[in-house]
Amino acid sequence: MRIIKPKYWDKKNSLISFFLIPFSIFFQILVFLKSKFTKEYIFSIPVICVGNIYVGGTGKTPLSIKIAKILKKLNKKVAIIKKSYREHDDEFKLINSNKVKLFKNTSRVLAINEAIDSKFDCVIMDDGFQDRSIKTNLNIICFAERQLFGNGMTLPSGPLREPLTSIKKSQIVVINGKKNSEFENKIKNISSNINIYYSYYLPTNLINFKDHKLLAFAGIGNPENFFSLLKENNLNVVKKMPFPDHYNYSINELNEIVNFSLKNNLKIITTEKDFFRIKHFQIAQIKCLNVELKILNSEVFEKDVIKYL
Repeated sequence: MRIIKPKYWDKKNSLISFFLIPFSIFFQILVFLKSKFTKEYIFSIPVICVGNIYVGGTGKTPLSIKIAKILKKLNKKVAIIKKSYREHDDEFKLINSNKVKLFKNTSRVLAINEAIDSKFDCVIMDDGFQDRSIKTNLNIICFAERQLFGNGMTLPSGPLREPLTSIKKSQIVVINGKKNSEFENKIKNISSNINIYYSYYLPTNLINFKDHKLLAFAGIGNPENFFSLLKENNLNVVKKMPFPDHYNYSINELNEIVNFSLKNNLKIITTEKDFFRIKHFQIAQIKCLNVELKILNSEVFEKDVIKYL
């Protein structure tokens, strides 16, 4: 089993983080130099970036799908763009299952050009806020309530791809979770022009898991967010099994999970992303929690997005 992200990433005043500061500085210098020598491409259609600065697990893909559906209702021919990574096949399948056109390529620039050649009106770039080769019309940054910006430090001292101040390049921030006035003030101190919205996941098949003792497993950026969602919806989780993001489960591992559940009379529940990753094994005992992303003040959010098209 691979190692899950370091716990010190979300702890302030960690000695490990302190000793790694020189590496973080060096990494940020490399990022800065690379950006200076990167050619920026401008496209003939609007490009919306749904990104993050906290590594993984902030809800970029569900929000990208949500925005695509909003734009499709407005009769926009919209596609999602993703850089092609073999281990991200779960996200590709999740997008396709929502009947949203996906263009993936090892180069986001080429993927956008493919969408243009296919006569799409606009594209949503799922991830890519750090890709300096693409001129975007709108940048939306995602945060998760439980992690926010962690210990506030950049890789490898902390979980940030770049400093929190980099969000000044964005126009919208979406926080998945409860209202946090302190964090809102931090954002507004960086840029008063950023509009802040909140989102939450609404489970749509809770009835399948009510009144059952559950074994929950998740191989996503922040598994605890999934476990917390189950608890918030009053599901009885007896056993929690976290795995690294985009974890490549073996059939033996899955069989062990099933055997443990049978011995302890537990029903198995996992995320949609995990389910798409293991669906080909056709293990009947493993079910997923289906969720729909909801955005508070959705009408205002929609108008805010549309004005950049």
